[in-house]
Amino acid sequence: MKLLNTGASNTKIAKTQKLHDAVRLASLSLMPHPQICAGSKAAGCFDDCLKSSGRGRFNNVAKARQKKTDFWLDNRAGFLSQLNRELFNFDKLCKKQNVSGWVRLNTISDISWEDHQIPQSFPALNFYDYSKRVARFEKLPANYELILSYSGRRQYQKTVARRPVGVSLAVVFKKYIPQFWNGERVIDGDKSDLINLKAGCVVGLLAKGRAVHNTNDFVVDPDLVCAG
Repeated sequence: MKLLNTGASNTKIAKTQKLHDAVRLASLSLMPHPQICAGSKAAGCFDDCLKSSGRGRFNNVAKARQKKTDFWLDNRAGFLSQLNRELFNFDKLCKKQNVSGWVRLNTISDISWEDHQIPQSFPALNFYDYSKRVARFEKLPANYELILSYSGRRQYQKTVARRPVGVSLAVVFKKYIPQFWNGERVIDGDKSDLINLKAGCVVGLLAKGRAVHNTNDFVVDPDLVCAG
């Protein structure tokens, strides 16, 4: 079983890859689980996770993601050993092709990979993720960037208030992505992950899968909350 995806198995990763010729991307997709999605209950995104969008709708994809998740939960050392081997090979390939390697290990999870020395072990690779745990921003290595994920739920507002200066804020919107929200410029975050990292503003994402029907304030209605 291979852990990393380097092709078009993740829709967002594939879209990002097409926009950046001198870049090669790799990603890891697990299945949502309380142990790997800390903060998801408070944010209200656990039940309406991205697992149901894109290729995640297909049974074979869901089974493969679940198998990887079980591997992480049941054999952490074995998982990390294999991940390090695959990242080593990916790093080697990027250097051979003279391209910039970018890695997103939390496409549907929120694991602190920095605590497992993953980014630190591959300084030539660029790691990035979305996270709902603002404490992670305080201890990131130089080659690991995060975008803070938003939720309008009351119990999550302390996290939102601690958003570091200059960090992009990902907001999931219903129906359409507004140009401004809460006084901040909004960009279309569905186009490219790499553009989102440097934006330093609100990264608008359209609700997908089960999140289209979300009613617990994780997904924002731009007609009700939008402010210019």
